[in-house]
Amino acid sequence: MIIERKKTRRITVGSVVIGGGAPVSVQSMAKADPHDADMLLRQIAAAADLGCDIMRLAVPDRQAAEVFKAVRRKSALPLVADVHFDYRLALEALSAGADGLRINPGNIGGAERVKAVVMAARERMVPIRIGVNGGSLESDILAKHGSATAEALVESALRHVAYLEAEDYREIKISVKASDVSRTLAAYRLLAERTDYPLHLGVTEAGTLIPGTVRSCVALGVLLLEGIGDTIRVSLTDAPDKEVRVGVELLRSLGLRTPGATVTSCPTCGRTKVDVAAVAARVEARLERFYRENPEAPRPHVAVMGCLVNGPGEARDADIAVSGGAGKFTLFVRGQRVKALPEAEVIEAICELAANWRS
Repeated sequence: MIIERKKTRRITVGSVVIGGGAPVSVQSMAKADPHDADMLLRQIAAAADLGCDIMRLAVPDRQAAEVFKAVRRKSALPLVADVHFDYRLALEALSAGADGLRINPGNIGGAERVKAVVMAARERMVPIRIGVNGGSLESDILAKHGSATAEALVESALRHVAYLEAEDYREIKISVKASDVSRTLAAYRLLAERTDYPLHLGVTEAGTLIPGTVRSCVALGVLLLEGIGDTIRVSLTDAPDKEVRVGVELLRSLGLRTPGATVTSCPTCGRTKVDVAAVAARVEARLERFYRENPEAPRPHVAVMGCLVNGPGEARDADIAVSGGAGKFTLFVRGQRVKALPEAEVIEAICELAANWRS
């Protein structure tokens, strides 16, 4: 699959390049109390371990700004400070080492306050994301358009961009998130026609794990196939690691990210006498970590099957396969039966074979 991506400006968030033809990056947002440094760091580490590139933290008050500073010193990922209403918090976050800001210039005060934030950001060329959502539009724009239409979202975003451009600052990325697929598609398509700033894709308030994943993957998948988008967040009412898993797999499915572990597993049925779901999930997690640490290692196709109906046939096509019985698995390598293994030993056996695989 070859996707011709729209050419956009290049910015950097810490060590991560966004736009200008750089790989599409995956972002998430910490859900922990912004005053709890330990929990924030745990969420950041878990997200990083799954392939997250950038993490965003809310900075709602001065205490959170102090915690942000402590977290920044230890974070495994570049951090974006999410600030609203009080421009002084943006200044404190920048002083604390924020790699990016997420603000709407129009809600932090007048021109002098915007100028103060830009001056502080300019010292390290910290990018600012203009983030417009359907629920945060200005009253005059809502009155003009009647509701949070795609045109209204884009008009609001470009108004905020103009505040920064007035200060001759163009380290900018933009998002225009709606809570449904159709408006999200329309807004980003319109915005992509009107600007060459890098775009941060997302569906706001997408929902819980299943509906949120579906809505996000439909909207973001279509836009990415059209070449629109430089960085993404799958916004779920769930833990950050779930957002990251979905985002990474979405990019892989489109050929926009290096493949990870190739694990096939059956959906299970009443014949299953082993815990296929647990084995497949743990094998996948172990191999994902191995391939992140060893990106050049061969990636054999692994199959975890629940019974002898499809197991042997799948084993012929997979490089490494196991087919379940009563509390045990039969191991196949390159289509040949090797031995039977207790369920407790099968994960280690698969992972050891995969880690030492030779094409």
